Amino acid sequence: MADPKGFLKHGREVATRRPVEERVQDWNEVYPGSAGRALLPIISKQAGRCMDCGIPFCHQGCPLGNIIPEWNDLVWRNDWDGAIDRLHATNNFPEFTGRLCPAPCETACVLGINQDPVTIKNVEVSIIDRAWESGFVRPQPPEWLSGKTVAVVGSGPAGLAAAQQLTRAGHTVAVYERADKIGGLLRYGIPEFKMEKKHLDQRLEQMRREGTIFRAGIDVGAELTGTQLKERYDAVVLAVGATEARDLPVTGRELGGIHQAMEFLPQANRTSLGEDVEDQILATGKNVVIIGGGDTGADCLGTSHRQGAASVTQLEIMPEPPEARPAGQPWPSYPMIFRVSSAHEEGGDRVYAVSTKEFLGDADGNVRALRLVDVVFEGGKFNEVEGTEREIPAELVLFAMGFTGPEKAGLIEQLGVELDARGNVARDGKYKSSVDGVYVAGDAGRGQSLIVWAIAEGRAAAAAVDEFLTGSTALPAPIPPTARPLTV
Repeated sequence: MADPKGFLKHGREVATRRPVEERVQDWNEVYPGSAGRALLPIISKQAGRCMDCGIPFCHQGCPLGNIIPEWNDLVWRNDWDGAIDRLHATNNFPEFTGRLCPAPCETACVLGINQDPVTIKNVEVSIIDRAWESGFVRPQPPEWLSGKTVAVVGSGPAGLAAAQQLTRAGHTVAVYERADKIGGLLRYGIPEFKMEKKHLDQRLEQMRREGTIFRAGIDVGAELTGTQLKERYDAVVLAVGATEARDLPVTGRELGGIHQAMEFLPQANRTSLGEDVEDQILATGKNVVIIGGGDTGADCLGTSHRQGAASVTQLEIMPEPPEARPAGQPWPSYPMIFRVSSAHEEGGDRVYAVSTKEFLGDADGNVRALRLVDVVFEGGKFNEVEGTEREIPAELVLFAMGFTGPEKAGLIEQLGVELDARGNVARDGKYKSSVDGVYVAGDAGRGQSLIVWAIAEGRAAAAAVDEFLTGSTALPAPIPPTARPLTV
């Protein structure tokens, strides 16, 4: 363990973000330098707060099964080389999770029963950032090639994790991505202020040096059919994500200025990286309304601030969550509590327990306002509160209400894989679809979920594919696809 009395001597402390007035003027990460570098002055003490708890529930809280107490101890002892080895043993991409994961491990921390939990996520990102700066992260090419080929469709965290594991197992792996650059939502869905793309690019370069082949700008299902893919490769991994966005079909939906978040965010990401976007959707000078209170909504919020919105309002149909863990969500479950992201610190209004009844337009056919009504959840449904209807101005409306599953047209239809009751690609206990040689990992099979689940499923699917191709596997398989943690 780390410092035996660390949790008694030191309270929880996190890195200080850059001042709001400074960071909204650029697209850089909200921490000075980088998240890991900003944390270095305090990280040894924070790692030392990890206690000898006997049963480390943080393992169970993390879908990847990260061996958290061990790398906390190594950081406290200043053994950064050992810490990154232990972290990489379970997580291919800690620079992603250390920035983007909501840290269910921390809500499962034993110290968190009656104190503030260990800053696990902060320690994680400090380890990997220091490892990159110190040259500890090196390519791990296979010692021999199996002669087997694998196609991975989709280059988000699930696809990249599966590809790296299978490449290191000796298979020839090609990753297909329909966007012009590799990375999936990591590239164009996550704003630069949450994760600068240099972190993605340096990991992709490591994978290239290990032997993974990247083929961007190819729409599998159109330019390359599912049949052709199966004929060319010994196995196929579907990691296409859940990209069917949930819509809101109320009166006025056809008005101009109403867009899905994933129309707005990728354009903003491109321009923040210096690319030109024709007819870009901009929040500049507009009253912006974001429908949806989750992470995607917060990304839209922070992006709107940086584009110079006149005002930003984020709507959520659920009531405002409590500040503390509710009784019905005891430790170590992941509680639904009031959380403040870096984007929320920067301004905007959050309105809870409201529903949109109608979009109101101007003479030019563009949205000018929303008609809202307060709602309460009773009898298994949301009921309107009489006398609470009102209008709020809006020249730009963004839907951030989540996703309903993978796109069915094209590749999935061509492969003929079966779907489950929720519309995701069905798979067995080893991530195999109903079609021989076709496997599925991440949101395409699980439904919209966390980045840690995507990486965990990519690793586990890779082990299943390796066993399918060679008859056995030495690759770790963190979780079966039906597993459900105590955290949500």
